[in-house]
Amino acid sequence: MAPAPDIHGIVCRHLHDPGSSFSIGCMGAIAEFHRGTDEPLVLDDPAHLTIATARGGLRIELVDGVIPRAYETLSRHPERWQHGVVFCLPANAAASHGRTVLSEIGPDRNAIRNKDRNAILFDIGLGARNIDFCIRTAEPALLADLRRHAGRSVFAPGNPVMAMIIAADPHRVAISKLGRIEVYQPIGRSVTPEGPHTHVLPKLLENKRTHAANVPVPAGCLPCLSLYPAHPLLDAQGRSRTFDRQSLAAFETLLECWGAADYRAEKARVAAALRRGLDPESYTPPRTRLGRTALRIILRQMRHVEGPHPLLNRWRDHFERTGTV
Repeated sequence: MAPAPDIHGIVCRHLHDPGSSFSIGCMGAIAEFHRGTDEPLVLDDPAHLTIATARGGLRIELVDGVIPRAYETLSRHPERWQHGVVFCLPANAAASHGRTVLSEIGPDRNAIRNKDRNAILFDIGLGARNIDFCIRTAEPALLADLRRHAGRSVFAPGNPVMAMIIAADPHRVAISKLGRIEVYQPIGRSVTPEGPHTHVLPKLLENKRTHAANVPVPAGCLPCLSLYPAHPLLDAQGRSRTFDRQSLAAFETLLECWGAADYRAEKARVAAALRRGLDPESYTPPRTRLGRTALRIILRQMRHVEGPHPLLNRWRDHFERTGTV
């Protein structure tokens, strides 16, 4: 039996790879940690899986019982796919405070940077099951505004507090049972800023979902942290780049560690059929949604690895035309 993957070591490597990013969030509220290739760290504590730049910070706490799941999903772009690793906990261990009104927590003694530990933390009360979405400030004017509106939903009709928050640009802090992401740079207005940032989307929050349907969170669990390793086709800002075979191979290693066995098996079955020269019409298609996703993704990946050739083109034409997910 192969030894269990070293979760701490793998996470630490990605923590120090500027090509990898992380998020903590739910459907409708998320904090993302990115850093530039040459962006200096102002704090680096690998033993405690903690880093910070001038724009934001990330601390990861790998408690007992964490369940990693590596996955790939289809993109609407016919040449692409997405990938990631979601780290989950059983629902009772992952549960947040679930506050639904603006609530003062007090000094943020767990802040990543020492200088932020006397600033006051407020949960903005999104009611998410898996995260507490907070802001942090030491500004007297904003503190007075927040305290005046505490105890009310930030989305209540006529409540001006969200506009006050956006205007004041406090730190945003997303907290789960597997860590926290802190965003120090200003809130993006019309354009999402590069680097650490947050999104709060009230319409999506109404669905009360912790994750998208195609993210493989095990039954009875909740997502607490996501990792997005460097992508073979996209840079950290989601822009196209020259295909990078090394990034594809690196993620295949994560799939071997933490991916679904039947997903990996279908990808291997397709690759073997193509090596044998099998016609697509003679291939028995998978019966499951996950299997069909694996089939279409391996064909997209093989096109980049091997380049287009007549048999692969026939497979792609056949299964992209008839495939459903």
